Amino acid sequence: MGSEKKLRSRDWFGKTGKDGFIYRSWMKNQGFPSDEFEGKPVIGICNTWSELTPCNAHLRELAEAVKRGVWEAGGFPLEFPVMSLGETIIRPTAMLYRNLASMDVEESIRANPVDAVVLLCGCDKTTPSLVMGACSVDIPTIVVSGGPMLTGNFKGKKIATSDIWRFAEDHKVGDISDEEFKMAEAAMCRSQGHCAVMGTASTMASMVESLGLTLPGNAAIPASDSRRKVLAHLSGRRIVDMVDEEITPSKVLTRKAFLNAIKVNAAVGGSTNFIIHLMAIARRIEAELELDDFDKHGSGIPLLVNLQPSGDHFMEDFYYAGGLPVVIRELKDHLHSDVLTVNGNSLVENNKDAECYDRDVIATVEKPFQENSGTTVVRGNLCPDGAVIKTSAASKHLLKHRGKAVVFESIEDYKARIDDPDLDVDETSIMVLKYVGPKGYPGMPEVGNMGLPKKLLEKGVKDIVRISDGRMSGTAYGTAFLHVSPESYAGGVLALVENGDIIEVDVENRRLHLDVPDEELKRRKENWTPPPHEEYHRGYVSLYIEHVEQAHLGADLDFLSGKSGSIVKRESH
Repeated sequence: MGSEKKLRSRDWFGKTGKDGFIYRSWMKNQGFPSDEFEGKPVIGICNTWSELTPCNAHLRELAEAVKRGVWEAGGFPLEFPVMSLGETIIRPTAMLYRNLASMDVEESIRANPVDAVVLLCGCDKTTPSLVMGACSVDIPTIVVSGGPMLTGNFKGKKIATSDIWRFAEDHKVGDISDEEFKMAEAAMCRSQGHCAVMGTASTMASMVESLGLTLPGNAAIPASDSRRKVLAHLSGRRIVDMVDEEITPSKVLTRKAFLNAIKVNAAVGGSTNFIIHLMAIARRIEAELELDDFDKHGSGIPLLVNLQPSGDHFMEDFYYAGGLPVVIRELKDHLHSDVLTVNGNSLVENNKDAECYDRDVIATVEKPFQENSGTTVVRGNLCPDGAVIKTSAASKHLLKHRGKAVVFESIEDYKARIDDPDLDVDETSIMVLKYVGPKGYPGMPEVGNMGLPKKLLEKGVKDIVRISDGRMSGTAYGTAFLHVSPESYAGGVLALVENGDIIEVDVENRRLHLDVPDEELKRRKENWTPPPHEEYHRGYVSLYIEHVEQAHLGADLDFLSGKSGSIVKRESH
């Protein structure tokens, strides 16, 4: 395995005297023989297993498959837990704690005798938080995703997470009963794994594969498929060799790798959350990336994958059709071909022989499902630092629109008034939600795809324009402008919008404009103060509000940008 100087773990287990005695002796109470401490690379298995994170509740089992591969390759695997973020459970939003989890990962890796790390992740924020933390330390790293759940089935129809919004709207207007609603609830999540559509979890699994941080095929293998364990086993083998080859995140995550990931994300119709997480990762690894890169390099890429919420099928179908390797092969002429991945080959080389088994699920570049996909970045006086819209999930007739604002001052205000029969709203209106950005909520929740008023749903209206400084679930759809920056709580123009103001949206020309004179906006700003955060006066949340950056920078904490390295200068004894 090369010289001992390459192994961080020798600074612990290779010590002589009292210190070496302590490091080795206490570890031996777990039943490890002496030769495990004699120069084998120590592989940390960073696990986000938790029964409070349903998407990741099977990762303890997956960790055992990783360990088999590590032992087989001559490494010494040691599993450790980090904070786990369950998007479906945690309040007020898992995004509030993404940066905290990344700090947990960073410090756990640096402070312990590991030479490389395997990241076990699945649910939305667990993937970026683990990658962010590992990038800051920059030792050899490989990612193993937990995989999507099997497709649900309700009354003979395939269903998954995107159908929640449809069921909720149908239930609101009485098209499905309480009992049917409960039946659908039980029928949707019928196996282990994360969301079965191209939501944020699947987008993150695709992201790490397209960045080159996983073995080929990682993104789509269902969690309950035995081949997911095979991938974990092979990843355990591979990470041991990566120690000797010194393949670290900084060697994989170049600007070209990030641009490849942007293009692949566009082709699969990935979540808008991809933007905020990729920006945060790039700033940790110190790669050049800015918000406009997502539009410049992604918006001209054709949509090749026919999955909900932008299409018809599910992650299980995607895997059977050939998965992400087919998409990467189709995009080969658009991708940088000289980018290293964790197995030592380039992204294009890894997938050059991928074969498609279902063209109704994965299209060709010559005959895509949609000519232009990706995420469009818009600017204007409402969002001088940018806002984003997922055009593949939007209504085409609303991409150029002018309408009156219907303003909600908070998510609580929205919930209290959205179904009020007297709410002054129609199908031409533009719904505006304030104070749901990084600082304002705090944590930037997935509420940007506000549900429509009951009275519009009863008229058969399916979509209207919505604008906020929050995010939306990757499983959601609709004409929603998100991540408005600067956010309302930070004094952005969004905070100054009033009921009845005219807003113009023009996606083709990348414009989002509040049609109010500058002098009037100046007057409003002079009379504006942010709402108080009385309940957040201590601990991590107080730290977060003070230090979180705006959405266009990735919403990381300002003191976490850049790499910290793996060196620990002081001893523990």
